[in-house]
Amino acid sequence: MAYLTIVAHIVSKPDQIDLVKQELLNLIEFTRNEEGCVNYDLHQDNTNPAIFLFYENWVDRDLWQQHMANSHIERYLAATDGAVESFVVHEMTKIG
Repeated sequence: MAYLTIVAHIVSKPDQIDLVKQELLNLIEFTRNEEGCVNYDLHQDNTNPAIFLFYENWVDRDLWQQHMANSHIERYLAATDGAVESFVVHEMTKIG
């Protein structure tokens, strides 16, 4: 079974690193308990602390879409409004 892999690349504004980091950390416990979540791992760049990356695997795209529509994602977006330089999401499939 091929999972849907999500790689989310988030860059906070330099003066908002702590806020963005805490809000991203707040997503982890709830998301890991969601139906269809295989793994949900947050990383922070070792040389540029403003760069964060989520590496996620989901059973299928529909369950990931349910995750994206959940209230905890809405809360994250509201809490970090204006604090994030960029947020790029890649939907991927493991091929090897």
